[in-house]
Amino acid sequence: MTSSSTDHGVAVGAGDGADCSTDRQHRQRAIGFLNGAHALDHFVILIYPTVVIELATVYGRSYSELIALGSASFTAFGLFSLPAGWLADRWSRRNMMVAFYLGSGLSLVAAAFSPSLTVLAAALFALGVFGAIYHPVGTALLLENATQRGRTLAFNAVCGNLGVALAAGITAALTATLSWRGAFLLPGIVCIAGGLAYVRFVGNDARRAVARDVSPEVAMSRPLAVTIFTLFVVVALTGGLVVNTITLALPKIIDERSGLSLVMVGGLTTAVVLFGALAQLAVGRMAEQMRPHVLFALVAAMQLAGIVWVTYATGTALFVALAFTVGATLSQITVNDLVIARYTADAWRGRVYAVRYALTFMVSGISASMIAVMHGRGGFDLVLEALVAIAVAFLAAVLAIALVAHGVDKGRAPQLVPA
Repeated sequence: MTSSSTDHGVAVGAGDGADCSTDRQHRQRAIGFLNGAHALDHFVILIYPTVVIELATVYGRSYSELIALGSASFTAFGLFSLPAGWLADRWSRRNMMVAFYLGSGLSLVAAAFSPSLTVLAAALFALGVFGAIYHPVGTALLLENATQRGRTLAFNAVCGNLGVALAAGITAALTATLSWRGAFLLPGIVCIAGGLAYVRFVGNDARRAVARDVSPEVAMSRPLAVTIFTLFVVVALTGGLVVNTITLALPKIIDERSGLSLVMVGGLTTAVVLFGALAQLAVGRMAEQMRPHVLFALVAAMQLAGIVWVTYATGTALFVALAFTVGATLSQITVNDLVIARYTADAWRGRVYAVRYALTFMVSGISASMIAVMHGRGGFDLVLEALVAIAVAFLAAVLAIALVAHGVDKGRAPQLVPA
């Protein structure tokens, strides 16, 4: 009897171990595809801003006229995050990611074979619609599959930044060797192949969707929930302005204050962005050792200090200040997602991230306009002064969130919250 019991126990243990191993492999595959999708998402949406330089020659139109064709695409990239997040929570996050891969790929193929600029504009709009799927859905899926949230989100963010960094260079090379149509076609084929592989290697999440928790990790009263949601709206708007303005202005700030060649400006810009990516990885690990709302406040304060530093820095100190600022700015994105995850139930997390990313991406147009108007009136000194004011508002909202979170946590048993 004892022997039989022992044998039975071993058999069950082995089975449990096999199940755990299979689940771990499934999670790792899913995260791998999500990291690749993040890089592709930022890459494909930035193909047109480089291709448009060649189109100006091909069609004999001005740059300002042709770049406007991409406006609908960038607007859709933010706006359609809202229905994407809602549909993912109500239907299937996994299937929405399939739609991202295949829809983006087919849109790129349509752009490659566009017989006219009108059809090209329509294809770019479709690309924005399908590209909008990734951030609300992909972030929710990452949190669903991650066992170490901080470093998983941080590495995923680095993948997205690599997509941004590589887009212009690779697109320019493809345009030079394969024509502007090839610059759309090859990434389109990669997206379609990625979608087919995703279908093959990442299983359906129907059963997991049914089991999603409808309670947040940290519960709070309805008035507090409304308060913290309102504060997150302020954070999304101000944080989006800071991130987009810094990203758009970075090369020109280096150009104006250094007097270096264009090649050197490009190289230094890339180096600063890569430092920011490394900072994200470090902050992701820190998020596993301390409460995320405390880290959020710390990073927001560093962001403000960095922008003030850049406003007055010159020479070598300017590059150190820019690296510090970009590191803090990119890191706040990662920590922001972790804080949202802590106070949002898994069952409707996609919808919350949809609102967050829709607001963040839709203010990119405001950032470009702000730079144009203020730079014309007072150069980058005026732009940076305005950015300091926005960063102050961001910090104030983050500190308010931290205070609310501290009040919610007060009285709970002291313990590290899993990141």
